[in-house]
Amino acid sequence: MKNANITNIRPDFALITNWVRAKTKVLDLGCGDGTLLTHLHETLDTTGYGIEKDDANWLEALKNGVDVIQMNLEEGLSGFEDQSFDTVILSQTLQAMHNTETIVEEMLRVGREAIVTFPNFGYWRNRLQIATGNMPVSKTLPYQWYDTPNVHLCTIHDFDEFCNNHHIQVIERKVITDGEDVHLLPNLMGNLAMYRLKSNHT
Repeated sequence: MKNANITNIRPDFALITNWVRAKTKVLDLGCGDGTLLTHLHETLDTTGYGIEKDDANWLEALKNGVDVIQMNLEEGLSGFEDQSFDTVILSQTLQAMHNTETIVEEMLRVGREAIVTFPNFGYWRNRLQIATGNMPVSKTLPYQWYDTPNVHLCTIHDFDEFCNNHHIQVIERKVITDGEDVHLLPNLMGNLAMYRLKSNHT
């Protein structure tokens, strides 16, 4: 794989790297230009695939040497066998999924572990914008209300409850703001949530 802006790796990608074991098989859903997969391959010698729907991103991932499949995540992961990957990643794409339950369940079916990250709608700046009468626009929610791909925004408390109700084990959770860990009042003070998950049924 070619280097894809590895020197300027996103803080959340750096944290994801800490949750992936060396020489394992990874599936990255909504992989974009393949930057994360390239980084994991170069730093941890991982193998695996990316899935990307957007034509431009798919072509860019191919140029970066990533094994990428062009498909719509909403159609599920039926082409992959149970537990065929060590880690399945969904990075800042959960909020754009129509079938949230299905994709998380599928991630935990095909992967031994899943990593899910999403913008925290409960972040105080988002709350403030709503209180002043506007939909939030920020680094983690950069779209206007009329052109956003986001359909299922949630808070950290919402996702904790989702995991509990769906018998999903939270192995580890990190909450960050501008790349810095947030420990105090994470649902209020954190703008990005990161979860490492495992099914309680496996």
